[in-house]
Amino acid sequence: MRLSFAQLEAVIVAMRIVLPLSYPADAILRRHFQDNPMLGAQDRALVAETVFGILRHRFFLESLAKQTTPRTLVLAYLVKFQGMNLRELEALVSESEIKWLSEIKAIKADAAPVSIQAEFPEWLVEKLHAFMNDGAIINLGVSLQKSAPLDLRVNTVLAKREQVLETFKQDGIEAQATPYSPCGIRLSGKPAVNRHALFLSGQIEVQDEGSQLLGYLLAPKRGEMVVDFCAGAGGKSLLLGALMNSKGRLYAFDVSEKRLSNLKPRFKRSGLSNLHVQRIDNENDLKIKRLNGKIDRVLVDAPCSGLGTLRRNPDLKWRQSPQSIEELKAKQAAILAAAAGLLKPGGRLVYATCSFLPEENQQIIEGFLATHPQFSVLNCADLLAQQKIPLDTGEFLQLTPKLHQTDGFFAAALMRNAE
Repeated sequence: MRLSFAQLEAVIVAMRIVLPLSYPADAILRRHFQDNPMLGAQDRALVAETVFGILRHRFFLESLAKQTTPRTLVLAYLVKFQGMNLRELEALVSESEIKWLSEIKAIKADAAPVSIQAEFPEWLVEKLHAFMNDGAIINLGVSLQKSAPLDLRVNTVLAKREQVLETFKQDGIEAQATPYSPCGIRLSGKPAVNRHALFLSGQIEVQDEGSQLLGYLLAPKRGEMVVDFCAGAGGKSLLLGALMNSKGRLYAFDVSEKRLSNLKPRFKRSGLSNLHVQRIDNENDLKIKRLNGKIDRVLVDAPCSGLGTLRRNPDLKWRQSPQSIEELKAKQAAILAAAAGLLKPGGRLVYATCSFLPEENQQIIEGFLATHPQFSVLNCADLLAQQKIPLDTGEFLQLTPKLHQTDGFFAAALMRNAE
């Protein structure tokens, strides 16, 4: 890997801007690239890849440097994780930096404390110790240090997976069917699919395979009344609409106008006609209460710590805390209770998070069932088997990057008992 002085400086400047982590790293970088249009596509890719690589390995890199600065982090990362030759760096760094870099080259992470090997903050290791041993924590951490593959969902209203795979093959894009989701495709590398004709015509969307499986757990049918309670930018709403073959009524609720506005162009491309997008003030909004007891299926992709997405969002390790988890738990319980009120007797609710913490997952479900005896748990493995999806993680859906090559996901399926 050859690096020019200008490229090294560009990475260091970006790292300096990102490091306070006042906002999500991807948003900070996006703004930085807008403000610096002279950076070419290749340089932007180098900057983004290096910055995110450093965030994935920051605890270890900081343990190597006596003085932690954006520059030392960048240099240590290039030598330790990009395998850069010291001779290639000689023209770009000082003699003392070369001496330090040659010393750290031989240091291995496997002698470091658990938190550094796993690349987790101490507070998170403490939480994980309640249900995992050191080896399991390190395995989880290491699996989250790898970058995530690029998964796509085929919009089955407009295309078939086989057709899309054939188009990619003709275009020289390496792609394969995902092992679990019947409409998923996994790409090799990171081609710019947002400029591809299949994307522009609404035939494909970017969506992690784990996220796709939530739609198959809910399994909405044509003609039903369905709610995506925390719709965000609407990836799961569009999947639900496709599973319903655009028949019936599908509501996409969210408190964020900005997130819902990102859904509008996607909805336009999708070919769906049954989606109704509505902003709400909170989980007790009147728009929701008027639908109480009328809905067949509800998806609750609850606001959560997002720790299962650390492959994509490594900065979350510094932007979450024990206090923020406590606040999220209260929000999760309130949202689940409000969403459950929408269901008809016999209706199904899927509660999901992209977290691996039981306090955001199983414990929220246990607390809900203790106060809502009219609900019972459905077995997720059985529900997926009914959809011909060969995936058994037990009563709850629990996905990990190491075992399933997806983000870390949790889901529980509940049914409102017939009265």
